[in-house]
Amino acid sequence: MADPLRPVSVLLVEDEAGDILLMRQTLAGEPIPISIHVAMDGTQAIDLLTTRYFEPDVIILDLKLPKLSGLSFLERYRPEVPVVVFTSSSNIHDQQRALELGAAEYIQKPTDLEAYTRVVSQIVRNWAMTDRGK
Repeated sequence: MADPLRPVSVLLVEDEAGDILLMRQTLAGEPIPISIHVAMDGTQAIDLLTTRYFEPDVIILDLKLPKLSGLSFLERYRPEVPVVVFTSSSNIHDQQRALELGAAEYIQKPTDLEAYTRVVSQIVRNWAMTDRGK
């Protein structure tokens, strides 16, 4: 049972500093507390998850990462929490493969700031807060 008083925990797997900053700013505007942990590549994400340093409520995963790509992360690690692929890739094969590998959702990053903010908020509300307070 999720603790409704505990901050929502998000693991952001992203290597672009601008996207990390934008995600932090967007989630800071949410009405509920959100804790964001960042992994700069798939290898770092697996390390964080396997050491049980924290247990995220949702993983937001980019596909184009150094060392270990988002798709390779999904091939090697099956998290028990929803993984939302949030990427600039519009490649239908990337989308099909990510969903085959267990991604809960595949979302192409909007280029419009207002749409980006709306989509990020929706990801957290749809995937990280679904069982809170039950």
